[in-house]
Amino acid sequence: MPDTFASAGVSGDDAPGDSVGQVSSLYLGNILYAIERCALSLDSEDKPDEAAFYRGLGRKLADAYGREKRA
Repeated sequence: MPDTFASAGVSGDDAPGDSVGQVSSLYLGNILYAIERCALSLDSEDKPDEAAFYRGLGRKLADAYGREKRA
């Protein structure tokens, strides 16, 4: 396992009951940050359509999380 996971306190061991939804919900802030960093990088490479795609993806994830919390 890469040191970056270990230093972030992320274990590679599958815990019983871990699902994609549970893990992504737990790390959603980190995921959204990484997506925005990707979009910023694409912007700097003059790739606005690709950047818009990733920003749209981040928006969809954030909106879905908001709807889930309100329910």
